[in-house]
Amino acid sequence: MRQLRLVVEADDYEQAVTFYRDVLGLPERAAFQGAGDARVAILDAGRATLEIVNPAQKRMIDEVEVGRQVAPHLRVAFEVDDTTARTSTLEQAGAEVVAAPVRTPWNSLNARLHAPAGLQITLFQELS
Repeated sequence: MRQLRLVVEADDYEQAVTFYRDVLGLPERAAFQGAGDARVAILDAGRATLEIVNPAQKRMIDEVEVGRQVAPHLRVAFEVDDTTARTSTLEQAGAEVVAAPVRTPWNSLNARLHAPAGLQITLFQELS
């Protein structure tokens, strides 16, 4: 395996690209346009992992990070250097904060947001 790509359909393409590329800071690796106004931006999110959890683990993560069940079937997590500052920046750019940063039992500082393109995201900062 060489790469994992998560493909997300965004009704407001420009808003989503601006949010994830310019505000969150994911560098654009490539962008293409095709017939019928078809557009794609490929953003570099660094190292990728696929985290498979069972329902009990999903509920536990929600409880720790948010205090209640809120995660959809798919949630995207981004490691950042400063969860508190980045949460504030993303909120100012239009994300809705679901839960403010909280220290987790696994020693990270995590925040949960509703972001463009219908994604629920977690920002996490490793504290150790």
